[in-house]
Amino acid sequence: MWAAFLLSFGVIFVAELGDKSQLMALAFATRYPALQVLLGITIATALVHAVSVIVGAVLGAALPTTAIEIAAALAFVGFGIWTLRGDELSEDEEARAEQPARNTVLAVGGAFFLAELGDKTMLATITLATDEGLFGTWLGSTLGMVAADAVAIVVGQQLGARLPEKAIRIGAAVAFFAFGAVLLVDALA
Repeated sequence: MWAAFLLSFGVIFVAELGDKSQLMALAFATRYPALQVLLGITIATALVHAVSVIVGAVLGAALPTTAIEIAAALAFVGFGIWTLRGDELSEDEEARAEQPARNTVLAVGGAFFLAELGDKTMLATITLATDEGLFGTWLGSTLGMVAADAVAIVVGQQLGARLPEKAIRIGAAVAFFAFGAVLLVDALA
């Protein structure tokens, strides 16, 4: 369980750096109380990653191990390319972050839940769950994403400005490429 937790925490923390949902966390944090923003993010993340782990477990049971390892390696390379390309908030997402909310936790949670469906962190969690322990993967991926978004909240609360996106994107992409290379070596060994 701990190996799955640590791997998932690290991968998802890195994946979330510079991601659109981290930019949303920063935007929400400039307007709303940090604890309410963090609670909304945590609830949405826990739900999305629970679904991701279940999907990953089903795929892991249905497909041969070597095929999964090669697909996971290629997926991580793809995540690296996706990360280099960068994420930006759409006009709708920016508008959602700017709207006043009666219930900040629900507004942030709903926005995050929708933003994470099909996002690289969801896909990375599915990929990890095909081969790692389910509870450890869920807990690690959830806490990794919440930790990365907490960084954005602190920055948003203190500075109200964006993180240096280019450096974060390059660092995250390199980490994805490294994870992909390790998985590919393991699959072909």
